[in-house]
Amino acid sequence: MAMTISYSGLAAFHAVAEASSFTGAAKARNVSQPTLSSQVRGLEEAYGVRLFDRMGRQVKLTPLGQNLFVITARLFAAQDEAQSLLAGTRTLQRGHLRIAADSATHVMTALARMREKYPGLTFSMTIGNSSQVVDQIMDFAADVAITARQSSDPRLYTVKLRSDRLVAFVSSSHPLAVHDAIPIEAFAGQDIVLRERGSITREVFEGRLFEASVRPANLLEVQSREAVREAVAAGFGIGVIFSAEFRADEQVKCLAITGTDLSVGEYAACRAERRRIPLVRSFFETVQELAAAD
Repeated sequence: MAMTISYSGLAAFHAVAEASSFTGAAKARNVSQPTLSSQVRGLEEAYGVRLFDRMGRQVKLTPLGQNLFVITARLFAAQDEAQSLLAGTRTLQRGHLRIAADSATHVMTALARMREKYPGLTFSMTIGNSSQVVDQIMDFAADVAITARQSSDPRLYTVKLRSDRLVAFVSSSHPLAVHDAIPIEAFAGQDIVLRERGSITREVFEGRLFEASVRPANLLEVQSREAVREAVAAGFGIGVIFSAEFRADEQVKCLAITGTDLSVGEYAACRAERRRIPLVRSFFETVQELAAAD
């Protein structure tokens, strides 16, 4: 006879995997740490496996634990979906929405509009590059996403919201700061500052450089949009950013880029099977309304 798996053990495992610690998981589930540890240990002992490597207060998933986490993410996402479906006729009095975004530029306005309409809602948001954002949706780590990366994956439901254009920016002391616009060829031999690989900004821009046979000099790779701005202001090279994200000040100068198409779309996305969850549906309605009003 097949062994019946412990639901409480799976729930405890999933909480620890999400929090990367027993202490954080216990607080999130409002249970004692010994209780949580006992539930996870019971699951491991029942199957004679090791799901976590313990390292002081931190834990790391073993390869088997990583595979199980993918399954429990689907399991508890389905549980949330069922609960939302059964409660779908109710007004959105409360709920928690997890957002992944590659920029907070338009997201906060949407969340403020939703909170104004439904004061009981809560939100959490993570910022990453475009590839990381899509991965979070696919791994059930986020409910919805705002991203510049269009995907043809049939498991995703996506709606185009608006288009934006990449622009360059330089420090106010840079020789190119005397211009308002520069051709793509002007990047030849110049030092540039870009986000890490996986960023749609970098992907599109490097593609256009290649098409124009333009070879910059040195590339400084940094891990965030804020770091790009600080590096450019400090004189490390030319940065590239979406025009809607550029914030002018006396330290940097924005430059239009001519001679190539640098327009990129912005999309709202979720897993296709979750698009009718009331909270997810409300998010899509809100961001589409705001985009239409731009």
